[in-house]
Amino acid sequence: MTHAQEDDVRARIAKGLVYTESEAAFQAPRRRTRQIFEYNHTPPDDTEKRRSLLLAIFGSVGERTVLLPPFHAGFGSNVHIGDDFFGNVNLTFVDDVDIRIGDGVMIAPSVTLTTTGHPVHPSRRADFGRFSEPIVIEDKVWIGSNAVVLPGVRIGYGSVIGAGSVVSRSIPPMSVAFGTPCRVVRPITDEDLHTRSAGQEPLS
Repeated sequence: MTHAQEDDVRARIAKGLVYTESEAAFQAPRRRTRQIFEYNHTPPDDTEKRRSLLLAIFGSVGERTVLLPPFHAGFGSNVHIGDDFFGNVNLTFVDDVDIRIGDGVMIAPSVTLTTTGHPVHPSRRADFGRFSEPIVIEDKVWIGSNAVVLPGVRIGYGSVIGAGSVVSRSIPPMSVAFGTPCRVVRPITDEDLHTRSAGQEPLS
């Protein structure tokens, strides 16, 4: 494939248009498969090695990052993580394009962040035809267990995504949202400074 053809594929990907596995094959060197495998098999007390691997895997990574193995990523190099991040076990990044995560984000077990989907008509899925749109998770977001965040979604500052949600549309800042599809159920207010959960249980 020529440089001009590669540029054309990149342009289509950037526009969210359909592209195929063969067309995107030139991006393979950006996959961090071996380093991800190594991270997932690193002893838990070898914090220096884990940190060095995270720096090698991700496009950028902030300070005081905790990512519990195993985690999975299509590339790894398209993921950008801010400071004070906590990611629990079985976090999956389908990062054919950028996933950008802000500061102070917490993600519970078995969450999937996928920038990529596939056309509905089967003839357009030949050669693994797909489209990709970036995901943005702003500062101080908390995502509950088994949630799935779909292509093109932005989750606003401070919001909480309930466990098991399928987030197919962007969520505004300072909101509690859950469900399939995920919907905003209420704003986060100063009253939440005195409660433990969305159920308004008083803090003891």
